[in-house]
Amino acid sequence: MRDIFLLDTGTGRPVVLLHGGFVDHEMWLDQIPVLASGYRVIAPDARGHGRSGISAVPYRLADDVAALLRELETGPAVLVGVSMGAATAVETALEHPELVSGLVISGAGGTPPIYHDSWTLQAMATWNAAMAAGDLEGSIEGFMAFVAGPYRSLDDVDPGVVRRVREMGRRTMSRHSAGEPSLLRPVEDVWARAAGIEVPVLAVHGGIDSPDCIEMAERIVRSVRYGKAVTIDGTAHYPNMERPEVFNTIVEEFLRAL
Repeated sequence: MRDIFLLDTGTGRPVVLLHGGFVDHEMWLDQIPVLASGYRVIAPDARGHGRSGISAVPYRLADDVAALLRELETGPAVLVGVSMGAATAVETALEHPELVSGLVISGAGGTPPIYHDSWTLQAMATWNAAMAAGDLEGSIEGFMAFVAGPYRSLDDVDPGVVRRVREMGRRTMSRHSAGEPSLLRPVEDVWARAAGIEVPVLAVHGGIDSPDCIEMAERIVRSVRYGKAVTIDGTAHYPNMERPEVFNTIVEEFLRAL
């Protein structure tokens, strides 16, 4: 897939790292070298994100992951996803089960996202209003609310994490404009079909993430036959960036147990 940028390093069982919306593969910089010591690690930028191209035709992220694995002649793979990446992982398991051997999800579970919590609804409204107005700086700051989560300010988060997420967000958001048509198509009926996922699913919750984000991942775990959840205390929407050593240990234990 020439319009999809990816890192491909290490050897062994394939592990695909799927980033969140408006960031890119660099959110996994603390995971890639650790996992690559024992696995083949594939970390793509989704369409319209990071260094990947912007699609001119309708597409589905799950189909992109499947096409990438087939092009690389590998799989079944363990898919590890945060936020949008978690939803993509679930959708890929539903649409292309032969290519998936396990899922690690955090901060989401499927599309459409389900929001009820007042903090999440307000944060999304503020962010979406800035994007609709073409306000790049406002869009970035609205997006950054999820780095802190509902119980902290950005001043309470590691400055390095804040800087990295802001840089990734700016790179992607600056490539898009207000009123740009969305050609992304969701997989249908994800929530109703989730019980059909046969591979093991591990949810890694950021302990102080948005309640809605935790609940969406938890709902997938409750739906499937082989589901488990763990929590990384003191982290919000990006537990892999805030406490990478803990996240890496959890993922490595999951991989060894498969």
